[in-house]
Amino acid sequence: MIERLRAQWHLGMSCDSLIALRDDLDAMLQRIRSDRHIRPAVFRCRECGHVGEGAEPHVSVRAMILSLTRFGIAPSEQTRLLEKAWAAYRKQKGVDLYGGASMVNEVAGCGHPVSGKF
Repeated sequence: MIERLRAQWHLGMSCDSLIALRDDLDAMLQRIRSDRHIRPAVFRCRECGHVGEGAEPHVSVRAMILSLTRFGIAPSEQTRLLEKAWAAYRKQKGVDLYGGASMVNEVAGCGHPVSGKF
């Protein structure tokens, strides 16, 4: 995934291009998890006590942007500017962390969102 990011990212990418790259990386993550039979973490719902698998993890645009610095693909100054541009784009277009429709983390079977506190 890092090599794909390294090969496809370039300075001056539009937010739509960032979303497309995120989609590619997310599809790659899902293939890896499927091929290796990696299941989501198991959670207990604080509301009703139901125990089940959490939502599948996905690559967010911001996580992809931050990984540019983490893996030495872009300097931190560029990623800070890119983060600000992404935040402005999200606000203007009304998109979620993934650049599209909302994905809510919830315990499978109960419908309550996972709060992150266990």
